[in-house]
Formats: sequence, C-alpha cells, structure tokens
Amino acid sequence: MQDHSHIQGLALTTLAEKYGTPLYVYDTQKMAEKLGQLQKGFATLPLKIKYAAKALSNLSVLKWFCRQGIGLDVVSIQEVQLGLKAGFAPADILFTPNGVSFAEIQEAVALGVLINIDNISILEQFGHCYGASVPCCIRLNPHIVAGGNAKIQVGHIDSKFGISVLQLRHIQRVVQAHHIHVAGLHVHTGSDFLDAEVFLRGAEIVFEAARDFPDLQFIDFGSGFKVAYREGDVTTDIEALGTRMSQAFKAFCEEYGRGLEIWFEPGKFLVSEAGYLLVRANVIKTTPATAFVGVDSGLNHLIRPMMYDAYHEIINISNPKGALRVYNVVGYICETDTLGSDRKLAEVRESDVLVIKNAGAYGMSMASNYNSRFRPAEVLIYEGQDYLVRQRETMEDLLRNQIEIAF
Repeated sequence: MQDHSHIQGLALTTLAEKYGTPLYVYDTQKMAEKLGQLQKGFATLPLKIKYAAKALSNLSVLKWFCRQGIGLDVVSIQEVQLGLKAGFAPADILFTPNGVSFAEIQEAVALGVLINIDNISILEQFGHCYGASVPCCIRLNPHIVAGGNAKIQVGHIDSKFGISVLQLRHIQRVVQAHHIHVAGLHVHTGSDFLDAEVFLRGAEIVFEAARDFPDLQFIDFGSGFKVAYREGDVTTDIEALGTRMSQAFKAFCEEYGRGLEIWFEPGKFLVSEAGYLLVRANVIKTTPATAFVGVDSGLNHLIRPMMYDAYHEIINISNPKGALRVYNVVGYICETDTLGSDRKLAEVRESDVLVIKNAGAYGMSMASNYNSRFRPAEVLIYEGQDYLVRQRETMEDLLRNQIEIAF
C-alpha cells in the first residue's frame, strides 16, 4: 500500500510542525520519475522536453529542472526572466504568449528566447520588424476538442489560442511577404486527454501544414498527459503513445526529406503528483445534513476544485487508523470553497494534519491573497533533505506595495 505520510523518508507531520501549515511540499524524486517516463517513451526520437513553468514556477523548482538538462516553456515575460535567473539558456526557452502587446514580444526577442506566435496580427508585426533575421514558431489551432474540463480545452474552433488551420493560406502569405524564418510548428489540444488518437489526429494536421514550411527544425506537440488523481485512476499510456507517435513522426520525417526534433511541454504531468498541500483542521462542524472539516486553507491556496471541479485526494495523516467518517472538507475563505465533498476519511479531530494530494500543478502558481490571507510557505525535498524554498507571507508582504494616503 502506498505511504501517504512520508516523502523520501521524511514524515509529513514533522514537516507540518517544523514549517507550520498550510504548507506546500514538493518531491523531486517524483518529478524525476515522471520525467524519466517521458524520456523512455520517446527514446527513439530526437526529443526535447520544455517544462511548462506556469504549472509551478518556484525558482528552486525551475533550477532543479534546469539541472536535468531540459528546456522551459513560458507564457509571460516574467516567466522568461525567472527562467533566465534559474539558469536556462535563452535558446532553451520557448515563449508562447497569448494576447500580449508586441512590446512584450520585442522584449523577449531582445533576451534571446524563441517566440511562439499564435496570432496573425502579431505574425505580421513580427515579420515587419525582424524579417528573416529572427526565427519563430507558429502555434496552430487544429480544431480538436480534447481535455478533461471545458476550461482546459484549448484546441477547439472557439478557442482564443493558436491560429486556425483554416487560415494556413493567410499564414503562408504573411511568411512569404516578410521572409519570416519559421523554425517550428506548435499544436496543443488541451489537458487530461487519455487517447493517443487525439495526439495522432493533431499530428496529422500539423504534418499536413508542415509540408509548406521547408525550413522547420522541430514540431512541438504541447502536452496534456493525464495524471492520476486517485487510486486506480486511468492515465495517459505514455508507452503506447510513444510507440504510435514515434512511428508517425519517423514516417513524416522521411516524407519531409530530413529529420526534425519532436518537442513536448509537460507541466502538470511532471509536478502534479509531486506536490502536497498540508493543512490543519481548525474545526469540526456538524449540521443536520453534513459533517464539515474546516481547515486553515482554501480556494486562495488551491483553486482547482472550485475552478475546474478538480478532484484532489485528501488523507488524514494524524489519525490514519481512525474510524472512517464522511466529511466535506472546506476552507476558511468567506466564499464557498469546498476542497472535497463526501470524502471518507479517518476520523478527523481538531488540529489533525490533512494532506491534499496532486497539489504540485496550478496550486501555488494560482494562489492569491483573497480575504487578505497570506500565501503558504513552500518546501522542496531533494535527496532526502527538506529545503524551505519560499517563506510564508507576512502582513508586511500584504502592505509592501500599498501607498497609504493621509486623510
């Protein structure tokens, strides 16, 4: 049976006592395992992995990924700057913004990173400004519906992401008019897909488009691999996907006339299962209908259950052998912030520490100061040692940028 109470030999209850709660804890061993799984699945291809920084952008986490020899996928100029500070070479960073000003594009170009363009207007401005002197990538929208929730489906016809494959002729005219050097094509359909067919359908669309771009160096297939959120959960079969994609990619490269690199941009796949949010039970409240566990966290620290209807397994590690009871685990925010409904947990007592699993991706990176609450501390577990990689916020942090006027 899986041990939910320790990471690399360290007791989570001890970490909760040492650093306080709420607390984010990240396991580098699990990150390495997931990274190795991808590298093994596509071992027969010239593979490049770009970690999607938006999933978890703590500087120490970025530095750890940099040490693994992979690249970085970023979506803002601030993430570009974080990536450079973490040690990534500019050439290893792909900048995929959406809806940003051209000034931000220019700033990124000046820093030496590769731009992934998903808007014809920006493509025209890019061509006018740089011509053939600066390579770029083009993000296509394949019009494929895929993803576990409508809010993470980004490849359908009504999505704001990518340039429609129906506009390929327009893209080609712009590229030819400005002699733009298109080094790569990119496609991403959505998160939490299960079936390799989704990737293969997207691949065929990109392969068809690629025939009109003779100077490509790579094709980027984004990510969206499904991770396990509960015991026995169905996940993307990376081995099967790797086999089928490898066959399709090699066949395309043979037709294209030369070999290209294949890129992926995993974020959640690499860090979701590596992250744990430790919270403490403040109160046990019973009503005629429900038993609530009120904890010292909420949607201000983990918004996914409320935003995406995401399931996160919750475990009572302070009383693991207690009698099973059914609870709604809720936060301390003045808002409906249910972290888990109708959960069968070992009996929860006030001050017990609960572990919320799969909290590595889009947990701390989407955290806020709603209700003027502090954001949690973060701890990284590396080679059996715990390292504080972000201090818990204080009142000084909340007030730092406010300017008080004298009435």
